[in-house]
Amino acid sequence: MKTELNYINLSYQTNSNKEYNISLSYQLFGKDLFTAPIILINHALTGNSDVSGEKGWWKKLIGKNQVIDTNQYTVLCFNIPGNGYDHFLIDEYEDFTPSDIANIFLKGLETLTIKNLYAIIGGSLGGGIGWEMLVQQPQLAEIFIPIACDYRTHDWLHAQCLVQKFLLNGNDKPLQKARIHAMLCYRTPESLNDRFQNKYNKEKQTLESEDWLVYHGNSLNDRFSLEAYKLMNHLLMNINTEEDKLERIEARMHMISVDTDLFFPASEIRTCFEKLKEKKENVFYHEIKSIHGHDAFLMEYEQLNNIIKNIL
Repeated sequence: MKTELNYINLSYQTNSNKEYNISLSYQLFGKDLFTAPIILINHALTGNSDVSGEKGWWKKLIGKNQVIDTNQYTVLCFNIPGNGYDHFLIDEYEDFTPSDIANIFLKGLETLTIKNLYAIIGGSLGGGIGWEMLVQQPQLAEIFIPIACDYRTHDWLHAQCLVQKFLLNGNDKPLQKARIHAMLCYRTPESLNDRFQNKYNKEKQTLESEDWLVYHGNSLNDRFSLEAYKLMNHLLMNINTEEDKLERIEARMHMISVDTDLFFPASEIRTCFEKLKEKKENVFYHEIKSIHGHDAFLMEYEQLNNIIKNIL
């Protein structure tokens, strides 16, 4: 299994007409390129290209004898430029939109001489980038699986990202505070209440739920840079695929929502599905049942694996 970080150097002009030299990094897992069907994985906000193997953040979905079986497929994952996993950062993050990231990924595929993909699978922000890629190249993939995301950022999510932006521009532990706020959006009241049940840590003299939130804030601060988080939040805030172009996508589309998702509500994803279903036959809808909200796509593996197994 090839897991080393590879690089493509690109010259790119953003939609805002800014010139950048981009270091686009990626990882490959499974079969050698062009010896098996290729599945592109688009990572989520704090994710990266390391999707499989011992430290893979989606190793319960992707790997040998997993649902996305690296014995059968070539799995490709790009790092969103500026996510910092490859030490490449972007200071002027507002120069970029998810459409730009989609363009950069498409240029990466072109450089690798990949003309067709078996599937594009993306969770959250990664799914939004997938929508943009397929609007720009409708024949690119046979299957598209956007998970816990929609083709655009709706008002509620935009508002939460705005709060994140305010926190990230602060001076006192900005990344930690933003992450604590984000965790409350990734989960639900039922999820936290069920897990912690107002348990109090006498040694630390704090609620266990508070200790958990502080831990997640500090943990992300240790592995993620402020510049990268600002960029990712900005991208999540600005998913805006042109609705009238969605029906051009030729891929068989399987939209997967989470019934309790606060970021990308299932009702919004169902609305998108219903509109497309009026114009296209190869569109399908699936729903994960969970108390855990948006993060369920990283937690409810039995449900997610069963859904994807029946798609691929």
